Amino acid sequence: MRFSMNVPNFGDFADARNVAALAKAAETAGWDGLFLWDHVVHDKRSSRPVGDPWMLLTAAALATTSIKLGALVTPVPRRRPHQLARQVTTLDRISDGRVVFAAGLGGPVEDEYGSFGEPTDAVLLAERLDEGLGLLERYWTGERVTHRGRHFQARDVALLPRPVQRPRPPVWIAGYWPNRRPMRRAARWDGVVPLFASAGHGRTPPVEELRELVAYVGRHRPVRRPRGAPFEVVVGGVSPANDAAAARDLIGPLRDAGATWWDERLPLDHPGLSRLDTLLHRAGQGPPRLCF
Repeated sequence: MRFSMNVPNFGDFADARNVAALAKAAETAGWDGLFLWDHVVHDKRSSRPVGDPWMLLTAAALATTSIKLGALVTPVPRRRPHQLARQVTTLDRISDGRVVFAAGLGGPVEDEYGSFGEPTDAVLLAERLDEGLGLLERYWTGERVTHRGRHFQARDVALLPRPVQRPRPPVWIAGYWPNRRPMRRAARWDGVVPLFASAGHGRTPPVEELRELVAYVGRHRPVRRPRGAPFEVVVGGVSPANDAAAARDLIGPLRDAGATWWDERLPLDHPGLSRLDTLLHRAGQGPPRLCF
């Protein structure tokens, strides 16, 4: 099992220097990944600063050498796939192949889409997500692409250079369980980043629900799968630091149910959610020690 830290792209972390400092501290302490949020405003009623996640992740990449980096999650429907393909490729090359690309609809939809005159219909956004993902995969081949879709167009273009990772960076898909459609989408890619209707952000999901989710995704995985390509299942919450027995009791059942990543994430109402000192302290304590 691998361990990551989950960081909003607002508050103290709108400053790329703070993100770089946290990434370096996390890598030094033995964490496997640092994942940022990807929001434009998150809550338009708030006046807090917000940073562009790809610029922030670039700073993190330049400050580290081994830790995985990415956004949990990037809302593909509110981005242009060709520009997004360039951003991901650039970061993958700067980091020497350490990017994980996680995609979803994002939200809150009214704040993140509606505030800027973007469509908010969930069915339409899901169509844009699927079409955009297909285009991203094609762009990352470096081959010439012609596409005439309902939402996006491409006319005989090749985006070079290619990402370092082959055939492309791993793609994880987000969605809310027990909604089935996002999980079927995830089954076609490389991993799933579920949130649970029964457990908010930063709350550990029920083990039985995770087991049901993993079984459902497994039933929808393609029969022919690339050899050696793992399917990642990312869950998270707040783990007890420096208490291996308590960490084992919390995370062990989730691992046994199919989780492959533990993503350390604070609840939305936590006062230290976007504070550098809070997350630097947790990063320095290191990832959970499960003592199996």
